[in-house]
Amino acid sequence: MDNFIFVLEIIGTIAFASSGAMVAIEKKMDIFGVNILGATTAVGGGMMRDIILGVTPPTAFSKPVYILFSILTSTLLFAIMYTNPEIMDSKIKNQFYDKIMLICDTAGLGIFTVVGIQTASRIIPYDNAFFFIFIGVLTGVGGGVLRDIMAGETPYILVREIYASAAIAGGIVCVVCRESMGEAAGVILGLAVTVVIRTLAALFHWNLFRIH
Repeated sequence: MDNFIFVLEIIGTIAFASSGAMVAIEKKMDIFGVNILGATTAVGGGMMRDIILGVTPPTAFSKPVYILFSILTSTLLFAIMYTNPEIMDSKIKNQFYDKIMLICDTAGLGIFTVVGIQTASRIIPYDNAFFFIFIGVLTGVGGGVLRDIMAGETPYILVREIYASAAIAGGIVCVVCRESMGEAAGVILGLAVTVVIRTLAALFHWNLFRIH
């Protein structure tokens, strides 16, 4: 199970680093800014989780492999965009940017939500479903919130299609299934529910109620 979770973490790190790097590139940041935003998006939620759980130093510093992967991913994306500037032309950019952001953000959200729950359940010696779900959602959305604030945008989770709500639903499924079906089933089903809800919300523009 530990190896499976580690693989998920690496995939999630690459996904979130890609979304952070894409936002930075779209904002015309230099390579340093692209790497900072990529790394912040990738490990920001996990650092928030570790601070609340009392894990010191945070995992991002005690296991620098996550920051390394985020920097490699961000640098690679920057190199691709730098050598192929036509990708950022208006027509191509709209299609390419939106698809990359949806895929990467959705994958990262689902993965880090269930990873956050797994981490909390191993550190806290008693069952606390509300706390586990809170930590999972925070891990899933925290990096994206930091990314948007640093990029001068209203956080994605507050204005776009159903996002944090997908993580909450996936977190609930993960916690419930962990108890009845085991850790592996909880992780897989929680991840699947988060990804499916978020993807459908983006494709069909599902939103929570708002005042127009």
